[in-house]
Amino acid sequence: MKLLIADDHDLVRDAIAALLRTGGCEEVAVAGNLSEALDQVAAEGPFDLVLLDYDMPGMDGLNGLTQMKQQYPDQAVAIISGVARPAAAREALDEGAIGFVPKALPARSIIGAVTLMASGSVFAPFDFLKQDDAPTMGGLSPRETEVLRGICAGRTNKEIAREMDLQEVTVKLHVRTLTRKIGARNRTHAAMIAREHHWF
Repeated sequence: MKLLIADDHDLVRDAIAALLRTGGCEEVAVAGNLSEALDQVAAEGPFDLVLLDYDMPGMDGLNGLTQMKQQYPDQAVAIISGVARPAAAREALDEGAIGFVPKALPARSIIGAVTLMASGSVFAPFDFLKQDDAPTMGGLSPRETEVLRGICAGRTNKEIAREMDLQEVTVKLHVRTLTRKIGARNRTHAAMIAREHHWF
């Protein structure tokens, strides 16, 4: 198997590449953004499978997938992501992706999914796809929205509390509530979800 993994996080990209090599993939090339991935396909393609990270530079949502498919219509392309919601995964499949791979899948499942897609079959993680999507910003109260805005700006709970004239314990409570509402695991994941949905 000849694969290309495009992800802007070095550690994640290298870990997935190492995992796939261990799983029996002979050739695994890597790229750090969409532009590099397009260049790699031009220079070394076609690949049995190209994995594009949903949230890396150049992707602009699923526009990167569209661009790759327009330039290389016969290239099998899948989306891999740790932040995309089920709606984005469904849209990726509708737009011609051969699969969608959540980074949270167990290692063995990722290897299985990649092997399946490289052989020409579509991989759709049904348990993930049938999940409810995160609510829109309307699901958050005005205060929760402001706390999330502070998180996205990189401020600590103490700094957010000072700005909003609240107790730090109150801000912590808002963080706990808003992360639950938008389906985030923690404040970092909450900021990723907000960025993905262009809420700020």
